[in-house]
Amino acid sequence: MGKLKRGDDLLRAIGVICREKSIRLGRVEAIGAVEKATLGYYDQKRKEYDFFTIGSPHEITSLIGNISLREGVPMVHAHITLSDEKGNVCGGHLAPGTTVFACEIIIEAFDGPDFNRGLDKDTGLPLWEM
Repeated sequence: MGKLKRGDDLLRAIGVICREKSIRLGRVEAIGAVEKATLGYYDQKRKEYDFFTIGSPHEITSLIGNISLREGVPMVHAHITLSDEKGNVCGGHLAPGTTVFACEIIIEAFDGPDFNRGLDKDTGLPLWEM
């Protein structure tokens, strides 16, 4: 449990913590606020992400994700829900380019076998290989 620094890139900061703490398997959740955000929506027909930027401050009403390995390196896969000053909500796949205003974070590390990500041919996504 801890807090991230103002100005941190939200996704990158979580990834750095995971690498520094050797967290290879786990879950993450957070609340707080962002100065701006970059989110993604996966187009299932084209099998690629469309990214969009929210250029104004928003509250993090929910961030939830998991930690597993991709090519031997911890990878954070997270989704985020944000609200504006009127309570309007938007969300999506958390992407680099989301700037922290304030963020309290919980990372729960799990014991157990590694979960590795590889390309899933049906979806085009890097999903868990099981």
